[in-house]
Amino acid sequence: MLLPIKLICPKGKMRKDGTCIIFIQYCGSKTILLNTEIAIPPKYWNRKYHRITADLPAIFGTADDLNGQLATLLRKANDVITHAARQRIKDIPDFTKKTFHPTFNTATLEEKAQQTAALDPKTNLDLIFQIEDYIKCKRDKVSAGMLNVYRNMKDHMAAFQEHRGAAITFDSFDFNLYESLVNYLTYEYVQRRRSEVIDGRKEQIKGLKTSTIGKTIKQLRIFLRDRMRRKIIPPIDLSDFKILDEEADAVYLTWAEIARIYQTDLSEHPHLVKYRDLFVFGCLTGLRFSDFSSIRPEDVRNGSLYKKQEKSDHWVVVPLRDVAEEILIRRFKRQIPIVSNPEFNRHIKEVAQLAGISELIKFSHKKGNKNIVQVKPKYAWITSHTCRRSFCTNEFLAGTPVDLIMKISGHKSHRDFYRYIRITPEEAGRKIREVWEKRGDIAIFAAVLQNEMNY
Repeated sequence: MLLPIKLICPKGKMRKDGTCIIFIQYCGSKTILLNTEIAIPPKYWNRKYHRITADLPAIFGTADDLNGQLATLLRKANDVITHAARQRIKDIPDFTKKTFHPTFNTATLEEKAQQTAALDPKTNLDLIFQIEDYIKCKRDKVSAGMLNVYRNMKDHMAAFQEHRGAAITFDSFDFNLYESLVNYLTYEYVQRRRSEVIDGRKEQIKGLKTSTIGKTIKQLRIFLRDRMRRKIIPPIDLSDFKILDEEADAVYLTWAEIARIYQTDLSEHPHLVKYRDLFVFGCLTGLRFSDFSSIRPEDVRNGSLYKKQEKSDHWVVVPLRDVAEEILIRRFKRQIPIVSNPEFNRHIKEVAQLAGISELIKFSHKKGNKNIVQVKPKYAWITSHTCRRSFCTNEFLAGTPVDLIMKISGHKSHRDFYRYIRITPEEAGRKIREVWEKRGDIAIFAAVLQNEMNY
């Protein structure tokens, strides 16, 4: 391999004793000088043949011996540069400068390259390392919830890589890898934190919902585009990486059901009171759990809640209804109890069960080409997300303009909002009837015929 590398003895770098260091000059993306630690008076340097002349005084050493040492050092520098190029190290001059030394053992080149890659995300092309670096870059820019989304994507890719038994390289991202990834996540991925009882035995659940797989593909695409923009990896065609989606099944609670929960006697279950009150407060404000569980005393003023949403980074102002103000000001004393999301989800199901929210609800989700149907009491479907969904649906049914609801919910498009709310066919029919009555369209044919007669 021919490299722009040569020995030089620059006169401009003469030392006090009248000698100059002989350097190895490498001209890559930038020019560097490597110190050979051999010095001679510059007049004994042959600039045409890049070697020491035979008439070098013996006090400085033997010309033949020194030229042999220089040839060895030149080969050593050549080996370092060639290895860096084969390892696709981005900044070869910088790597060479840090690695080369007259006493350096080229047998340790592989170890040195790995150490350098571990320190520099631009040169370490290990997939999991790059995802972790991506998460670090996002740490101060997104909410804790989004960081968890990124970590889930990393866990899915790490599990897939282990399942393959081979490293996933960035040049392997094609339709075959996409198809294998989707199949693995659909049927083979083991959910470590979830299990189900089958024939009396507790077994871990295999496979993810289509919507969950879609989230992983979406975040994987965003990550890959970030690495491409930073020029860490070459451009990749992601057109085959389709984001799978299905409409999520989720419950909402009517105002009557929320009131029933609020009025439930928990005197025999005092540990559930804070979870009940926090749930009702969430239903009355429409905020995400990450937002309504982190309210500070200064966020409340003039009868309203001023909150910067973690996910969207937008400010919202939510007027406090009487019950919301009662919970926040009088019961919580402006100090929201510190609870985790899993803890909240577990206890609010108990509260809803005690409130009698036990109507059987059937939901289904896709797993590959299969339709998985689950039937549970309504309380078993309730989570922290039910708060926000209930707020949006109830406000919509009450006639609140959609654009105003979206100011609080954070939805960026009407399409996403209408997919988010949950109304029954009966409620949809009642809503249409209200619109018709408001327009006077209930007796539409009578009105048309009357107009015809008048004409």
